Amino acid sequence: MRLHKNLVAAVVKALQDIFWNGRYADKTIEYIFKHNKKWGARDRAFIANSVYEMVRWWRLLWFIKGEEPVNDEQKIWNLFAIWYTTEGNELPEWHELGTVNHNLIKSRWEKAQKIRDIIHSYPKWLDNLAAKELGDKVWENEAAALNKHANLVLRCNTLKTGIQELKKYFEENNIKYEQLFDYPDAFILENRINIFRLEAFKNGWIEIQDASSQLVAPFLDIKPGMRVIDACAGAGGKTLHIAALMKNKGKIIAMDTEEWKLKELRKRSSRCGVDIIETKVIDSQKTIKRLKESADRLLLDVPCSGLGVLRRNPDTKWKLSPEFIADVKKKQQEIIRTYSEMLKSGGKMVYATCSILPSENQEQVNIFLKENSNFKLLEEKIILPSVSEFDGFYMALIEKK
Repeated sequence: MRLHKNLVAAVVKALQDIFWNGRYADKTIEYIFKHNKKWGARDRAFIANSVYEMVRWWRLLWFIKGEEPVNDEQKIWNLFAIWYTTEGNELPEWHELGTVNHNLIKSRWEKAQKIRDIIHSYPKWLDNLAAKELGDKVWENEAAALNKHANLVLRCNTLKTGIQELKKYFEENNIKYEQLFDYPDAFILENRINIFRLEAFKNGWIEIQDASSQLVAPFLDIKPGMRVIDACAGAGGKTLHIAALMKNKGKIIAMDTEEWKLKELRKRSSRCGVDIIETKVIDSQKTIKRLKESADRLLLDVPCSGLGVLRRNPDTKWKLSPEFIADVKKKQQEIIRTYSEMLKSGGKMVYATCSILPSENQEQVNIFLKENSNFKLLEEKIILPSVSEFDGFYMALIEKK
């Protein structure tokens, strides 16, 4: 693809917004596209790919450049030139790009090979923490796996259509796909397309949901007619999957501390043909107490570091801090301790995170079980990206005796 200055300028501006204005990568790119509607699909793809890849390899790129990150527009243009060159592309002769010393790039690249946190491009503190918790060998594999591109995975909404009908739709519309047989309702799309423009999406036949995430709802051991509480529902990806498994029979209470997320869930519910969901904003502990011992099943998809989903959110690793990790672990323990009161005797709950750190996962469950003898662990799953090739997840199925 021929480079255009306005597109590279957009990439540079996006990087400045992400790293020095504290904005999230997806929101930054969304803002740029919204204000440049004349750009075509190829232009948008170039910007999105360039931004995400440079964010992913941010520390390595600055190491190759031989400098610490600095909010200097000219230097970021030069950083783009280094990245674009290492991708095997030729540079146009623009003064904005500066000069690229290929011998220096080769030398610095060879040096980076010997430094794990540099070659895999992670903050040093995070690299040390993950290696301490997982072990050097496991973390080496995960660090590499989390830098790969995330697949675009869809879930077939079985309330609206069937697997065979959806496959027929894909084939009739020349949409290349791969069916994931270990995940009953999952498909990978081989080409990046605008899902939201598809009639299948507008009709509620499909939802975007990673394969690992699609394991959580079935793990809850749900049956139609049950009363289920999804206490950290967010925008409701797992809530809608639960509803499909319940065949839209029973009751789901979707809860979150953010009303705007629940508003999005209500829109998605309508599109997906789900009418058994009631939303509740958690504005105080009274909301939890009113639902004491009322749930047959309880899902606690708790806030976490998000370390397991770095493939799709590479900027997360630069926004995390040791203080954030400490705070989120306190929040996780508070949620499992207080929210578990909503579960009936004989009921089951799932504690889940999209982290791969044991301190957010097994250790949190062990602490809870030691303090609450009336609960017992039935099963747990640890999903590592290097093994599954999808997002990293943890889930524990716990029964209230």
